[in-house]
Amino acid sequence: MALGKAGSSLTAELNRLAGITDVTKYLDEQGAANAWAGTTGMPTVGALNIKAQAGRTRDKFKDLDGICNELAGTTGLAAPAALRSINA
Repeated sequence: MALGKAGSSLTAELNRLAGITDVTKYLDEQGAANAWAGTTGMPTVGALNIKAQAGRTRDKFKDLDGICNELAGTTGLAAPAALRSINA
């Protein structure tokens, strides 16, 4: 897969990273985050924190922008922009 597309939404990027390319089968933000992280039923931020570090405890969770930047190896970007930079 390639990098994300300029202007794509957070939901679209999470689906892309989860390997879901058919827009008719897109999951919502939470579902796509869990699909990518290999988790079930977690809030989006929680799933992404677990994706970054298995076993990370809630007291160490980063916020949405922070965790997306950690996953992407970027700094200071909004969550969708950070995820767009990940080559899936």
